[in-house]
Amino acid sequence: MPSVILQRREAVVEIILNRPEMLNAANCELITQLAAAAVEAAEDQVARVVLLRGSGTHFCAGGDITMFGELIGLPPAERRRALYRIVDGLHPLLMRLRHMPKPVVAAVQGAAAGFGLSLVLAADLALAAEDAIFASGYIHLGTSPDGGLSATLAQVVGLKHAAELMLLGDRFDAPRALQLGLVNRLVPPAALESEAMMLATRLANGPAHGYGRTKALLQATFGDAFEAQLRRETESFAACAATEEFVEGVRAFLEKRRPNFLGS
Repeated sequence: MPSVILQRREAVVEIILNRPEMLNAANCELITQLAAAAVEAAEDQVARVVLLRGSGTHFCAGGDITMFGELIGLPPAERRRALYRIVDGLHPLLMRLRHMPKPVVAAVQGAAAGFGLSLVLAADLALAAEDAIFASGYIHLGTSPDGGLSATLAQVVGLKHAAELMLLGDRFDAPRALQLGLVNRLVPPAALESEAMMLATRLANGPAHGYGRTKALLQATFGDAFEAQLRRETESFAACAATEEFVEGVRAFLEKRRPNFLGS
């Protein structure tokens, strides 16, 4: 079964994260397939809009911690190199979503945490189910954010709110996500897919060139700052992955207990 499904409904191409049994958590396979799907969607001459969503009951619960669990037994230097490669592999996908001249709509149900939250912020527009749950979460693993989150979250919600969400790592609900500007609209859970498709279809019937140029102007407000921040995030995440705090955070998650960072 593929980790990502790509399907087109007339002028709307859907990119569907397809690891429902793992809450659509991102492992190396999903990241690779998601990047390839983004390229194919961007180059599809018929598709005018991209709809990004998850299969099952969740959007994306972040990175697959079991993948990290397989790495914590490595020596710190090897662990650092391995996590550097994984995080660096996210960049082509994120840049493609941000810079393709087609609107990208995210439909968020269940959990959008860690990398899942980064995907929401990489989309141009986002709808969320009224019972969706959001979190940064990286700090609970003893690491810093990836996926451009440190740039996009701060830009959308401001430095103080971004610091709160990333340093505390607390979960927050859909109404707060709407209040902070992380999503555009809340809809009943049962209506999410139809409402998202309705919005995507509306965009597909609009002026493609106008949308593309408008999106390019909006992205230009970042300049080269986003790309530079991605590089800094990769270095930071890899450095954190080489510490005992990261080992403790991952072990605590897998053992379903609170991490004890004072002893690491």
